[in-house]
Amino acid sequence: MAKQFNLKEFNDWLNKRNPNQAEFVQAVSDLAKDVLHPIQDSADYQQEKVLHRLTEPDRIISFRVCWEDDNGEIQINRGWRVQHSNLIGPYKGGIRFHPTVNESILKFLAFEQTFKNALTGFSIGGGKGGADFDPKGRSDREIMRFCQAFMNELYRHIGENTDVPAGDINVGNREIGYLFGQYRRLANHFTGALTGKDIEFGGSHVRTEATGYGLIYFVEQVLKQCDKKITEQTICISGCGNVALHAAQKAIELGAKVVSLASSKGTLQSKQGFSAKNIGDLLASEKDSTSKLKELARQKDKTWLAKKTPWHIPCDIALPCATQNELTKSDAINLKDNHCFLIAEGANMPCTNKAIAVFEEYKILHVPGKASNAGGVALSGLEMEQNASFSSIPFAELDNKLKSIMQEIHAQCVEYGQKNNGYIHYRQGANQAAFQRVASALIAQGIG
Repeated sequence: MAKQFNLKEFNDWLNKRNPNQAEFVQAVSDLAKDVLHPIQDSADYQQEKVLHRLTEPDRIISFRVCWEDDNGEIQINRGWRVQHSNLIGPYKGGIRFHPTVNESILKFLAFEQTFKNALTGFSIGGGKGGADFDPKGRSDREIMRFCQAFMNELYRHIGENTDVPAGDINVGNREIGYLFGQYRRLANHFTGALTGKDIEFGGSHVRTEATGYGLIYFVEQVLKQCDKKITEQTICISGCGNVALHAAQKAIELGAKVVSLASSKGTLQSKQGFSAKNIGDLLASEKDSTSKLKELARQKDKTWLAKKTPWHIPCDIALPCATQNELTKSDAINLKDNHCFLIAEGANMPCTNKAIAVFEEYKILHVPGKASNAGGVALSGLEMEQNASFSSIPFAELDNKLKSIMQEIHAQCVEYGQKNNGYIHYRQGANQAAFQRVASALIAQGIG
């Protein structure tokens, strides 16, 4: 008979097995806490060591990426693909190009992706990849050469029924185009091996907007659960990238007031709320995030707050859409003091554990990214379906499908989340719903 699952013993094992991988350990520990009781209540989960096995990626591929810059100098970067789990379908997850990329970050993202993807209802597993390449200041030709060099190794490990990467930080339509072009040349066949492609060669409508729009669609469901309307809400958003701007765009379209956007260098506050034109101009600009925001700060009623995050600004809803662990305990206390009642994550793991503890102590609704930012991968799943049938679905139809998927994810969170006098534990609900789907597949498929 299996030994009773003990959370402290598991976390000790996890830390010993993954030294110096703080992000990965944080992600696993957070999920472990929420699925403790389902594991303790299941002899099968304990006998099969389900959580221990799901903690270990199927494989981690690390490779050298050599390429030549415009000056003829050889540059050397390191690339990775973490294929975490294909229990319920081919590996699926983005590629990130950023100098901070390392194995721990990619392991945490791939782990989160596995459970996020499980919530969508699609048959897709979890993976993540990237490189410590910084595209800032590089020419288009340099970025093309890097993408081609990266794909020279990655193509051996991906395919429409094996692993289907997408974009992530610093990997947009341009980079996906270069990556897909090299994959097509190397593999000598045209398949849906990547998502996020241009519409002309197998891409999907709504893919660019999906994560931000999906975030707001999820927020609408939370508000409906609370008998509130989005038209009555003031929203703070961090970030100024794809997710943040499309979330702001959809929120403003639906009648909410968005009062902040932010970059790593500071926050732009608009006391009267950004206009739809403001967001459209930001989306159209090719400047970096800080430059775009500072330029907009010249307008009346807008203030640039250098080296400040937005979480001291009064709001009803906070949407952290920038990066992991951006929202700290002191930020959470500021939000609580300003009567913010809902935090929904647009980024992956943007709230520290101490911040989450504040939310739980004061019964502030907190939705984890694996639920609220699942819109991007949901659209990737729809793009995979279109690629498999060589078809294209119109924008409005896909937008409605996205809204339905986010409604279903919300329903799962409510079903599995602990409820206390109207307070729904969204993080627990998301983790338990996703874990039970993946764990059931693990047990059904035997040891391996």
